[in-house]
Amino acid sequence: MAENGEERLIAMARHIAQKLGHNESMADDILQIFSNFDGRFTRENLNLPDKFGPDDPRALAALDHTLKSLERQISQYVGAGHPIWSDSADSSAFLDAVDDLIAVVRQCSSMSAVAAKNIGACAEELLQQAMFRLEEEFGVLMVRGCESTDNLSFDSEDDEEESGGNGDNGEITVAQPLTDYNVIIDALPSGVISDLHEMVKRMVDAGFVKECSHVYSSCRRDFLEESISRLGLQKLSNEEVQRMAWPDLEDEIVKWIKASNVALRILFPSERRLCDRVFMGFYTAADLSFMEVTRGSTVQILNFADAVAIGSRSPERLFKVMDLFETLRDLMPEFESNFCDQYCLVLRNEAIAIWKRLGEAIRGIFMELENLIRRDPAKSPVPGGGVHPITRYVMNYLRAACRSRETLEQVFEESSNVVPAKDCSSSALCVRMEWIMQLLETNLELKSKVYGDPSLCCVFMMNNCKYIVQKVKDSELGLLLGDDWIRKHSGKIKNFMSSYQRITWNKVLGVLRIDISNGPPHLNNVGNSTPMKERMHMFNMSLEEIHRTQSEWTIFDEQLKKEVKMSLSKLLLPLYVNFLSKFQNSPEVRKNANKYIKYSLEDVDVRINELFQGGSGSSSGGGK
Repeated sequence: MAENGEERLIAMARHIAQKLGHNESMADDILQIFSNFDGRFTRENLNLPDKFGPDDPRALAALDHTLKSLERQISQYVGAGHPIWSDSADSSAFLDAVDDLIAVVRQCSSMSAVAAKNIGACAEELLQQAMFRLEEEFGVLMVRGCESTDNLSFDSEDDEEESGGNGDNGEITVAQPLTDYNVIIDALPSGVISDLHEMVKRMVDAGFVKECSHVYSSCRRDFLEESISRLGLQKLSNEEVQRMAWPDLEDEIVKWIKASNVALRILFPSERRLCDRVFMGFYTAADLSFMEVTRGSTVQILNFADAVAIGSRSPERLFKVMDLFETLRDLMPEFESNFCDQYCLVLRNEAIAIWKRLGEAIRGIFMELENLIRRDPAKSPVPGGGVHPITRYVMNYLRAACRSRETLEQVFEESSNVVPAKDCSSSALCVRMEWIMQLLETNLELKSKVYGDPSLCCVFMMNNCKYIVQKVKDSELGLLLGDDWIRKHSGKIKNFMSSYQRITWNKVLGVLRIDISNGPPHLNNVGNSTPMKERMHMFNMSLEEIHRTQSEWTIFDEQLKKEVKMSLSKLLLPLYVNFLSKFQNSPEVRKNANKYIKYSLEDVDVRINELFQGGSGSSSGGGK
């Protein structure tokens, strides 16, 4: 042991003399100080070359002596059965010996003598053994440092019950739900980082930078992938994603969004910071190592998004696909900052490409919605001329979609190759929405033909147009389509109302109109010569028929229903009052007028108010 201690002391003095002696004069001064302090510290005892040329036999002998001394020291550490870095003195001495060995290798490489080449070969072999042990120590230190952050988790509250929440029996301790991504993890203790950095310097100097990066990346990659796994994100192939039932895929998308945000905003920046600290001064090695650490997790994240993007275009998928699109869009600054070097450029470009494919998927889903509207069959009519299910589906769908109006505008503007006219302010999204509305209206017109009654066709179109306008007015659709569109379609409702009144009530109104001047009949086929009793009979029958049929019809909107009834009352009641007066004073019924009058003015008003109740109106009753 004493001999070993003396060798270490001499080695320390030799190292100091070599490091501090930048020139021969300075080295001599240092050696003089050492020899005055202790006779063992002479140039000969320290095995330092004298002032002679590099190929001088004495220089070669000194190098050989130095190498043998280093071999004894390094072999002890290489063959040690315990971690060298468990003792700071051992780790320091080992690194110093490695520094001296690297210096010997370099000195031999600058010499031309065959003996120097032989010494250099032996030194390189010893250096390789030292690097293997240093590589092993590097991995051990990495694993030991990672143990301090093994319990890191960003799981949700409901996962806490599953894991027990206390870390017992090997369970993962669960953190509180994450609400702030402005977090940087100190993935390794600062002391461990400092030791790793010292190892890196030696391995880089010895030409083992790839081996160093590999050990580092393997350890940190495992840690990162385990962290991603704890967030619930599974490793799924494209085929597995395609075969997954939609409810299950929705759950996976929710997990993906959470995992992607944590990875890009917390885990990756923390790994970038750690790489830069461990490989400080060696930027290429830092970039390469970071890419190797994060590539697997990044590919996993992007592959899932890509599998969804190239999957089904079913309209029900729109909202989750938009969630994916928005998440990737919002994470683009993180992709730019984390993957800013040459090694990571391919990952950043792939993220951009998949983001664009998600935009294509959204546009494809809208195309499928349009096809769905076109293909919806005009078979079974809606009872009572109410709002058709396709109308409800499309309008609620568009209303929900336009809550993400900015996202949709971005998606459709990127795909628009049409340059709008100078006087056109419509966005690509607005044009698309107008087109979908037009398809829906065309489909509804075809559906209205299924009704055999033209009046009911009008009621059906009135109902559906009213529903469409309502959904537009109280949502982002109104801001998108504009006031002119709303006014135009509100006018269509009035047109359908007028058509309904004309088709249904003009004959009734014609019965009640009496042209005193005996001119031509007004908008009716009943001449003025028709007897008053027959007119009254025709009115009673028409009112009863309309009431019996149209009380089963429906107008879903109470305000619209009120407007239709008020309009009918204003048309019908004044004419009926006038008709009753004429009828009661008519010579043919003057004495028995009440015998023929079945409905009073109030009765007629009640019958009007019982229309469009969808089967809830009261049955017709007798007159007064």
